Amino acid sequence: MTENASGVSGVSYAAAGVDIEAGETAVELMRTWVAKAQRPESVGAIGGFAGLFDASALKGYRRPLLASATDGVGTKVAVAQRMDVHDTIGRDLVAMVVDDLVVCGAEPLFMTDYVCVGKVYPERVAAIVKGVAEGCTLAGCALVGGETAEHPGLLGAEEYDLAGAGTGVVEADALLGAERVRAGDVVVALASSGLHSNGYSLVRHVFFDLAGWSIERHVPEFGRTLGEELLEPTRIYSLDCLALARATEVHAFAHITGGGLAANVARVIPEGLAAVIDRASWAPAPVFDVVGAAGRVARGELERTLNMGVGMVAVVPEASVDTALAILAARGVPAWVAGRVEARGSGADAATLTGDYAR
Repeated sequence: MTENASGVSGVSYAAAGVDIEAGETAVELMRTWVAKAQRPESVGAIGGFAGLFDASALKGYRRPLLASATDGVGTKVAVAQRMDVHDTIGRDLVAMVVDDLVVCGAEPLFMTDYVCVGKVYPERVAAIVKGVAEGCTLAGCALVGGETAEHPGLLGAEEYDLAGAGTGVVEADALLGAERVRAGDVVVALASSGLHSNGYSLVRHVFFDLAGWSIERHVPEFGRTLGEELLEPTRIYSLDCLALARATEVHAFAHITGGGLAANVARVIPEGLAAVIDRASWAPAPVFDVVGAAGRVARGELERTLNMGVGMVAVVPEASVDTALAILAARGVPAWVAGRVEARGSGADAATLTGDYAR
């Protein structure tokens, strides 16, 4: 409570649950990390009302197209909250945004984030933003600003959510997508680092509600605890995809997120063609089998919900395959030929999975 001019106690913002001083402390704690996630075109510093980016960098383009994307981390934040580990979830956010941008061939330029909390714990907010800043560094983009909002009564004191938006640029005549895909193209799969940031409502239901496992449970198939497996950061592919597009011919990328492998690949396959993907070309990481067994989840449901070990797909002409695989191997990204593009039969899907997974 505070006193007004008449000396009578009145309600304060802090009494309503919003701590302005804690928010200011959080900004100070995150300042160092944000400063590390910059590009030469970044203008100004944290604390302004808007993030600034020097658009004169676009003068070198003949016809620059700006690409934008926005996303969140979904219910994976609930795992971070259970574990009380908050400095990796920001990398997941960056991955979800920049890897959508790079699908069209766009170079991610900058991001902003939005952290919504039930109560501001400055060290926790700073840890979240640290993860975002580290993700931006891995993606080659700048973190130019963001917002931390305290919503008491809407979120519990220990709860938070995380979202963000990014902007990228691509030369108009370098735009990638279904228009470039041709029969005979090859589908190159890029391995995921695990579950990434999709399907956690199913995964949490299986492990915590049905199986009754604790976050600290050691799972032999994982070689670590359940929580450590579930919190594994999403692989960020943006620089790898850009390197691929610059060094060899690429027709399309597909970011494998919600909806699974077939549904996301189908988004970059034109009418009349189909991507046929052979499950036997890879063995999914153990986490996918464990989810299926613990929850008695049918393979079709797993494939509609999870990435099954493939986080990104590149569609390339046959002549580019060897170069593409060599580039990805040199960059430390496991990749393999997973399928081909062929004529689509009447009534067939734009992307299908065939065969059984390797063991």
